Amino acid sequence: MADPYQTLGVARSASEADIKKAYRKLAKELHPDRNKDNPKASERFSQVTGAYDLLTDKDKRARFDRGEIDGDGNPAAPFGFGGGGRPGGPGGPGGMGGGGFQGQQFDFGGEGADMSDIFEGLFGGRQAGGGGFASGFGRRQQPRAKGANVQYRLRVPFVDAAAMAAQRITLGDGKTIDLKLPAGVEDGTQMRLSGKGEAGPGGAGDAIVTIEVVPHRFFTREGDDVRLDLPISLREAVLGGAVKAPTVEKPVMLTIAPGATSGKVLRLKGKGFHKKGGGRGDQLVTLMVDLPADDAALKAFVVDWSPEERNPRDAMGV
Repeated sequence: MADPYQTLGVARSASEADIKKAYRKLAKELHPDRNKDNPKASERFSQVTGAYDLLTDKDKRARFDRGEIDGDGNPAAPFGFGGGGRPGGPGGPGGMGGGGFQGQQFDFGGEGADMSDIFEGLFGGRQAGGGGFASGFGRRQQPRAKGANVQYRLRVPFVDAAAMAAQRITLGDGKTIDLKLPAGVEDGTQMRLSGKGEAGPGGAGDAIVTIEVVPHRFFTREGDDVRLDLPISLREAVLGGAVKAPTVEKPVMLTIAPGATSGKVLRLKGKGFHKKGGGRGDQLVTLMVDLPADDAALKAFVVDWSPEERNPRDAMGV
């Protein structure tokens, strides 16, 4: 019947934020995953969790502060049991501590009658397990510790992450599961598989899967958008036309306007990563004019080409 304030190490005037802060610190220190060889830590973890549950429930906290329930959430002793000093206290006319039952005559229909039936009506019935009146004031059974969580790392291809393609993972018991990737998945995203960890007296722990998105050889990510540098020939740049461009799902035809230059960005709507709030990002295609390294015909053309004088760096002031 520990005081929940003392269990968490906070003052009775502590705010909800103070209580949460104290709980997080203790839970991190005492968690069964970090104290597998220390059963006392597991018991202490359960006590800390019980104290946190009580003090973060505004109604229960108020009832505890008023003395109506104890630190385990059970009703406090009613009718002044164990008290005295008023008429009806020990030695007084009423007997049992402030107007109790001692000294008064009750006919229960025979000797040795079970008083628990009376108290069941007062306290809402027997507890699970048939404990009756006595068990109503018993200590709450601490929850049994679950098994340890198991950590996994899953490498996901870049295009699969963008398209949210299902990924197959093999667990420690040899079973395989097809995981549906969440929207907005990125490098470091963690997925929890309930009950797929190690077995324990309170049930199996969880499997924690950390996603590692494998870099792509020509796609890069920018938020929810995908970026691509797309090489085009000099002819395609000068004359324009339709060219095939890869996306994270399948190639598409991209129209290039005549006179395109390196650095021009074209946008393919909805070809990026799925967003957490719905919808998809875009694919941003940067055109890169690819000139041959040693083309005699091109060199001859440029030497003989005499366009009107033009300085493409005028805007830079050089």
